[in-house]
Amino acid sequence: MTGSPQSRFRIDGKVAAITGGGGLLGYQHARAIMSAGGIPLLLDIDEKQALEKAKLLSDTFSGECYGYYSDITDKKNVQVICSQLTDQFGSVEILINNAANDPKVTEKPGEKPWSRFEHFPENIWDLDVAVALKGSFLCSQVFGSEMANRRKGVILNIASDLGIIAPDQRIYRKNGIADDMQPVKPVTYSVVKHGIIGLTRYLATYWADTGVRVNALCPGGVYNCQPPEFVRKLTNLIPMGRMAEVDEYQCAVIFLVTDASSYMTGSVLNIDGGRTCW
Repeated sequence: MTGSPQSRFRIDGKVAAITGGGGLLGYQHARAIMSAGGIPLLLDIDEKQALEKAKLLSDTFSGECYGYYSDITDKKNVQVICSQLTDQFGSVEILINNAANDPKVTEKPGEKPWSRFEHFPENIWDLDVAVALKGSFLCSQVFGSEMANRRKGVILNIASDLGIIAPDQRIYRKNGIADDMQPVKPVTYSVVKHGIIGLTRYLATYWADTGVRVNALCPGGVYNCQPPEFVRKLTNLIPMGRMAEVDEYQCAVIFLVTDASSYMTGSVLNIDGGRTCW
């Protein structure tokens, strides 16, 4: 590896496809890519949101950022968008598998909470697994195969601290409610995030001899104006005593998609304020 340490944190002119690019963290990943000189492509089922976020980023950084409609649960659609982006930009050197459903823990008075395992709806299971796990599989299969053919590329899978540990359901408990009526973190979130880590390790070894590196980032909870009681309960589980700021993962993303991490593949980077230490 040549070049200064500083230069290894640059990806000038490189193209990065980000699934769920119009969402909260997808937008932050795109900011990281642009700050390192790259060109983020925001892929999202919500085309309007992707286009709006892309324009905001282009204006903010006076650089290139583009938004696209993409249904990552449909292989034909993934193939079409990959072909379109390859034709437009020559190649996609970086893939960030970020898209995921994150159903909120809510319930209606008197109804059994849908999030509880005993009552968890099959259709929500299918959708959550399709978006986060199948979507990451399909995007890696299509974009990653192109990288392997070119013998160069980086895939970054966004997992979670709940891909390492189980949810602590106590933080969702409400006083005065029977145990079988308590809301819980849905099973699918843990399942897909654990699965993302398994996919990461599989692909890292599968493509080890092709120049394609595959790693996972496990963020902890991001503060986004959650109810104070929830924040208090969660931060009590975190050694650093707080949730992450929304922009606090940008430097990790830059590290993982640039040559700064050139000898790193199959790794799982936890950035969770120490939560998984306890």
